[in-house]
Amino acid sequence: MSSPDPQVRAARNQSTSPAARGPVVAVTGAASGIGALLTERLVASDEIKQVIALDERRGDCAAAQWHILDVRDPAIAEKLRGADVVVHLALDLDLETDPAARTAYNVRGTQTVLTAAAAAGIHRVVLCTSSMVYGALPDNELPLSEDAELRATAEATGVGDLLEIERLARRAPRAHPGLNVTVVRPAVLVGGTDTALTRYFESPRLLVVAGSRPAWQFCHVEDLCSALEYAVLEKVDGELVVGCDGWLEQEEVEELSGIRRMELPSAVALGAAARLHRIGLTPSPAGDLAYTMYPWVVSGSRLHDAGWRPQWTNEEVLAELLEEVSGRHTVAGRRLGRKDATAAGAAGATVALLGAAAVVRRARKARRRI
Repeated sequence: MSSPDPQVRAARNQSTSPAARGPVVAVTGAASGIGALLTERLVASDEIKQVIALDERRGDCAAAQWHILDVRDPAIAEKLRGADVVVHLALDLDLETDPAARTAYNVRGTQTVLTAAAAAGIHRVVLCTSSMVYGALPDNELPLSEDAELRATAEATGVGDLLEIERLARRAPRAHPGLNVTVVRPAVLVGGTDTALTRYFESPRLLVVAGSRPAWQFCHVEDLCSALEYAVLEKVDGELVVGCDGWLEQEEVEELSGIRRMELPSAVALGAAARLHRIGLTPSPAGDLAYTMYPWVVSGSRLHDAGWRPQWTNEEVLAELLEEVSGRHTVAGRRLGRKDATAAGAAGATVALLGAAAVVRRARKARRRI
């Protein structure tokens, strides 16, 4: 019997290849940051049929199918048609963004994407929040279970938005039967990121609040992207934590970083942080400080049970973070220019900013006495 025509064989092989059988995946926020990294990863995967990239500008990945629009635009439903999975990464957690505008974008964007996905007949949406939603509290177990109660408050940067996104994730399957929502919660994210927690390591001294017990668990963006791919391919679902195995105690962080601590009483540190933020000297509210005081390490058991393992250790991620922030100067969450840092001096800058809050307080008391 004669063998099939080569073109027929090629067509058959193509139709049965993993990519041909794989899902079509839409990624929001695909032009930059984690969205861009995930888009490139999915495009290169043999298990993904096609990637639809959505953002307000076109990114660099030429192999993706691009749609340029705001994720809050209801027209996104039409752009999602044909997709099997949506990974929603169009979030604004910039420290410098106006909080009201940030919340309007993050919450409305997530609402629109979930509704549009259901309207387009998509069966799975993957959302990305943060392990910060568990809250940093003195009575937290080490590590927390993934099923632990979300006890965070809206006092830290962007955490209120993340808690609302978590609420939308829980409600969506009830509002849209047939829609599966997976939530991925990374630990302290490192790799081209700029957050209050990465800026902590830009300070000339590591602020330690007396009586606190910090514990540090990191997540490299490469590990986050591989975990998101696991969720896309339905190898795991539900609420997932992604991060390095284990954690580092504050003393280990200081030894590895070579940065000495500056210890302050709780009332002084929290009071100064609140005042500095209130008068506009720093972008970080006092609530950010809790995440450097108390543990919020979480066990990533669901991903581990599915066969996923992090490629990075906490020590390796910390080393990369220190390399990234080298040459930057931040005090109480506020970036200083090189001239400012040189003029103020390392420890002097910290004391000056903390002292500024005390000066403001004394001035207010003096005005009240007049």
